[in-house]
Amino acid sequence: MSHFRRVLKIAMAHRVNVIACMLTSLVVAVLWASSLSAVFAVVDVIMEDMSLPEWVDKQVVEAREEVAQAKVKLEQLGADPEANRVEIQGTQFHLKLNANRAKTFEQVSPIAHRWLPDTAYQTLIVVAAAVMLSTVVKSIFRVINQVLISRLGNRVGLALRKQFYDHLLQLDMSAYSHQGRGDLMNRCTTDLNYMSVGIQTLFGMAVREPLKMLACFAFAAYISWRLLLLTMIVVPLAGYLISLLAKSLKRANRRAMEELSSIYETLTETLTGMKLIKAFTMENAEREKFDSSAKVYYRRQMRIATYNSLVSPLTETLGIAMVLMAALAGGYLVLGGHTDLFGIPISDRPLTHGAMSMFFAMLVGMSDPARRLSNVFNDLQQAAAASDRVYQVLDTAPAIKDPPQPKPLPKLTKSLCFEHIHFGYHEDRPVLVDVDLEVEAGETIAIVGTNGCGKSTLLSLVPRFYDPAAGRVTIDGVNVADVRLRDLRSRIGMVSQETLLFNASIAENIAYGAGNVPQHEIEAAARKAHAHQFITEKLTDGYNTIVGPGGNRLSGGQRQRIALARAILRDPEILILDEATSQIDMESEQLIHQVLADFTRNRTTLIITHRMSTISLADRVVVMDKGQILDAGSHELLLSRCDVYRRLFHLQYRESA
Repeated sequence: MSHFRRVLKIAMAHRVNVIACMLTSLVVAVLWASSLSAVFAVVDVIMEDMSLPEWVDKQVVEAREEVAQAKVKLEQLGADPEANRVEIQGTQFHLKLNANRAKTFEQVSPIAHRWLPDTAYQTLIVVAAAVMLSTVVKSIFRVINQVLISRLGNRVGLALRKQFYDHLLQLDMSAYSHQGRGDLMNRCTTDLNYMSVGIQTLFGMAVREPLKMLACFAFAAYISWRLLLLTMIVVPLAGYLISLLAKSLKRANRRAMEELSSIYETLTETLTGMKLIKAFTMENAEREKFDSSAKVYYRRQMRIATYNSLVSPLTETLGIAMVLMAALAGGYLVLGGHTDLFGIPISDRPLTHGAMSMFFAMLVGMSDPARRLSNVFNDLQQAAAASDRVYQVLDTAPAIKDPPQPKPLPKLTKSLCFEHIHFGYHEDRPVLVDVDLEVEAGETIAIVGTNGCGKSTLLSLVPRFYDPAAGRVTIDGVNVADVRLRDLRSRIGMVSQETLLFNASIAENIAYGAGNVPQHEIEAAARKAHAHQFITEKLTDGYNTIVGPGGNRLSGGQRQRIALARAILRDPEILILDEATSQIDMESEQLIHQVLADFTRNRTTLIITHRMSTISLADRVVVMDKGQILDAGSHELLLSRCDVYRRLFHLQYRESA
């Protein structure tokens, strides 16, 4: 429960809301027990054909008689005070007790005669009206209590959801690939919902029902606290068994949540790769994979249901055991007129039928909240398990973060350097090995090589999506790890092969990251990227067209032109093009080629490409293989001396022929 305590700290920050929940729960609890106490008036007053004023007068008479008898007994015992010392002390106690009782009822008597009815039936009407009024007021406070609890739980859920999303934005790229999108989505939705429900349960039923039990406990203890202790000897055993069930429930819930994350992951992959699944007729294989995960999740759910089903019988058995023990003990005391049980004093005076009936009513009043509490355990254990999973992400410190004392980032006037770079996504599998490369300010270089040779990884080090295991990346001699991430990335523009557009308008996607820019600048950037024509002629709403999730309402080439327009509008100091023209048709490529030639002029540009037409934009070509730089130079020079480049060139030439 350690992580769930952190959730409680967030809840406790809303002090007014918490206090209001507690107070309304307390009112509900007191009114609950007060309504049950009406059984005393019915049994000991109304069923004896008395009104409440008559019953009060009777109590005054009985108390005075008890006082008189005690005084007589004290006079008799006074003959030998040493021998009768213990009995004298007991009699003096009863004398004082009954004297106070007589005084109390004497003070109440005038009020009772003035305001209460003087017949048994009229008293019954008043008791019934009081119970009804108490029930209505209790219901009103319970509604208020429920609304306050929901408000508290949802406010905590809102705060946690915002905190979780904010932390996701700060994590480095490796964290996303390690956790998986489906798992992170599950933690941000289902797990956070469990935590919100847990807070509502904790400040709702977990407070209100025990308070109802406590109020009934207080009334029962007032009648006979010794008898109450006797009836509760089974509570420690039940508490121990329930604690074991609670641990099992938390463990089962955590495993079920992990399996649900697997289902989310499968769904994400299926929806993303639906075209591939249908093209290769893999529906049956994917169905079997999903069925397997769903069956495991089903088994986890059944285990939770089994554990949860044991809680209610335990509490019910506890309640029945308490009532039966009270019935046996109470029957012996009331029917026999005794005040002790097995020599143990239970009450100071014989219990009446009304007092014993009220005692039973309070036990029943405790058993009903106890039964309701059986539903609380699973909610709290779900919340505890969900808290562990959510805080596992929240406690993950981003590996890529601002330095404690960041340096100012100079304007790139000399060079961008990769110095002795070593990097691997896994320690035993290096991707980049001792890479040295200097790119002069304003120079355009093209990086070529076979798939998996480390081209994209190398360029990912410039905006610090990853940090090298050894070596450094510098801009005019300043290590990029020593400057603010925002300062660094604001100087860089990127267009990648996997173009991502957000589910917003064309204009919003082009202006993404550029702040509030006028429409004419957005359109100018689109024209330079040769996107303006299809936007205005082929899209119904032009620049206001919503592109859909991931830009799925546009073709691949259209998406890449929008992304290129976004980079042009940003006007970056360093431009990174990672297969930026791979999904553009040949006609569009010819149009964009001149745009890139103009846009990259005097701008430090790093290009990853397999297309020879794009390579012609470069001042220099860098050839990579197996994480190392093999050679660098002009296109003609590399053709004459680099076998790898020659093979890549001839392969591209055949594909474009």
